[in-house]
Amino acid sequence: MLTLSILSFFDSTQIPQQFKDVDVAIFTNPWFMVPLVALVGWWIYKQAWRDLFILALLMADWYLSGTEYMRTLIVGDQLQINKILPIIFGAAAQLGLIIYLLFVRGD
Repeated sequence: MLTLSILSFFDSTQIPQQFKDVDVAIFTNPWFMVPLVALVGWWIYKQAWRDLFILALLMADWYLSGTEYMRTLIVGDQLQINKILPIIFGAAAQLGLIIYLLFVRGD
């Protein structure tokens, strides 16, 4: 019962539709590309490799959220546990790596 109410709330936020609409068209938008290229250029100039690596991880996550694998996580009203577990463990590993980079191995 609680799971059904959480899923209905999640659907009401239209987040799944936003994930389905993810495409690479944003890379043709100058309002996105100019600040992104400026930020990456500044970080390369400052040799902020940690920040560039974290940005690359986040962009890879954004790209992976638009793949066919992500679209098949929920079939009907059922969450596919065998498909979600690798994502959960991968996200936990990424979060651990980012925490390590920011707090343990900070500048």
